[in-house]
Amino acid sequence: MKNLIYILTFIITTSVIAQQNTTIAFEKSKLQLAKTYNDENIITSSIYNIIALEGPQSTYKDSLAYIYFNKRNFVSCFLVTNDLLKTKPDNLELLEMNAVSLESMGALEKALEAYENIFTITNDNYQGYKLASIQFRMNKNEDAYATIKKADQLSGNETLKVTFQVNQNYSQNVSVKAAIAYLEGLIAQSLEKTPEAKLCFERAIKLFPDFVLAKSKLEIINAQEQEK
Repeated sequence: MKNLIYILTFIITTSVIAQQNTTIAFEKSKLQLAKTYNDENIITSSIYNIIALEGPQSTYKDSLAYIYFNKRNFVSCFLVTNDLLKTKPDNLELLEMNAVSLESMGALEKALEAYENIFTITNDNYQGYKLASIQFRMNKNEDAYATIKKADQLSGNETLKVTFQVNQNYSQNVSVKAAIAYLEGLIAQSLEKTPEAKLCFERAIKLFPDFVLAKSKLEIINAQEQEK
């Protein structure tokens, strides 16, 4: 009798697993088809179904985080990345999406902690720029000045651009090194270091000659000097 129960249990378990595997394979096939036709709703739905079937350790959670990030759904992206970072605390891409999500949500204290962690790990000039910009927004000007000067000493990201909104109708993509020089100038101004700020704006223009905002700041400083 016991052997019969064991056999029946094995058959049922095997059947359930086989059925589940078939369902997962179907959802993955549907997901690939949805990607072919760029149907974002079906893509998201299929990923949720796969995660539900595979369980908490499903690798498709990462895909879900990217989807929310690319759609600028930063609340959902934060929640997914926050969950994933519990088991992948050193995953740089997840850390970056998490930090950007926090910043976009206006949670600056948490964003500050996230960017501090990333900058410590990467020693990357762009991440230093991001950290300094958060510190500056939070009026932590001395900290921001120290961070941006450190970022300025770092190389890399030569092809990366930072977008600046010049006015309602015009934005400008600027090289990272020029963006760093510009931010350093803004922070120097806030610390009443006008000569240092002027040099920073001049350096930003040298690095990116069409830098509209840097030119504007430099013109203001030059005009103030002429008035004295």
